[in-house]
Amino acid sequence: MRYRKFKADYLFTGERLLGDENILITDENGKIKDIVGEKESGENIEIFKGIISPGFVNAHCHLELSHLKNVIPEKTGLTDFVFKIVSERHFEEDEILDCIEKAEKEMQRNGIVAVGDISNNVLSAGQKKKQNLQYYNFIETSGWFPGIAKLRFEKSKIIYDEFIKNNLKASIVPHAPYSVSENLLIEMIPFFKGKTVSIHNQESPDEDLFFLEGKGDFIRMYKMMNIDISFYKARKIRSVKSYFEKLSTAASVILVHNTFTQQEDLDFINEHKSKGQLISFCLCPNANLYIENSLPPVDLFLNNDANIILGTDSVASNHQLDILEEIKTITNKYPGIETATLLMWATINGANALQMENDLGSFEKGKKPGVVLIENVEGEKITAGSKIKRLL
Repeated sequence: MRYRKFKADYLFTGERLLGDENILITDENGKIKDIVGEKESGENIEIFKGIISPGFVNAHCHLELSHLKNVIPEKTGLTDFVFKIVSERHFEEDEILDCIEKAEKEMQRNGIVAVGDISNNVLSAGQKKKQNLQYYNFIETSGWFPGIAKLRFEKSKIIYDEFIKNNLKASIVPHAPYSVSENLLIEMIPFFKGKTVSIHNQESPDEDLFFLEGKGDFIRMYKMMNIDISFYKARKIRSVKSYFEKLSTAASVILVHNTFTQQEDLDFINEHKSKGQLISFCLCPNANLYIENSLPPVDLFLNNDANIILGTDSVASNHQLDILEEIKTITNKYPGIETATLLMWATINGANALQMENDLGSFEKGKKPGVVLIENVEGEKITAGSKIKRLL
């Protein structure tokens, strides 16, 4: 068996940053054998400038929307963005499949090894069967009018069954609190048990306004989509309270975006989460800037010791699928966050959220997490000029 030995200025293990006296050893297929001192490592060491890290986990993506790159204008707000997503989906299947393949290759180049991917159809399944990346597939379900709940659930169940038949990890998940009726959530509950469940959360201030007072720009969104909301009465609660307890049987819950989450939301979540349940807050800062021109309150999540993970969203709302670019955006606003903390969000935290920690996220013996190099760093700091390079 041939071994590869990697040395850089810094070695991030998945939990901490080590100095250049540490050598990472893998077999030729990328399985981790050990981290040893340089004196114990022998010859044929590959030496690099920068930070070596496990491969990145993109915890939230919409691969099937890859054909919408540069189609939707920036900073329109969520209502107009969602309407454009719904109305601009009609492309030829061959073009969609070609864009899916190109987007996956981009993620590979950018050091991403695993993806939490939203699927509203089966178009991405063929590419995912090639196993270039590991995927957890979130079969996204929506339907705000209670009368269509069974029909919408049955449609999602057909898609879910197709993914499972092809040995692809999948769960049935709600799109967002404002797009899934209570009737539809109840249909989904039996499929949450032991799974990772994802939901878009508090991406716009209008979300909480709608649940609290029945007002705001979401009224216009429903009218644009010809959705009957005459049944709805404002519940005088913030949106998290409308759904969170119904996710109680999920092993792992990923709340995505959280751009307008507040302390009272975190207090409610901490009080009502199930014993042993992992709650993760997925930040997609470049998409948040693209859509709402806002950033999530990163300091709030840090102060609450939240399990933070990172996602790119789709190229419909981002200029690239690159977790390092998400890190740069965060450090530009929050320069005091330690590099090891940022890299934990990009690696082991995401692997835990997707229930892939046995294989990915850290340089532990027996894992095969991928090996990436972050170049153009200043000391151990990631900078605007830092680049990612995949080594394994």
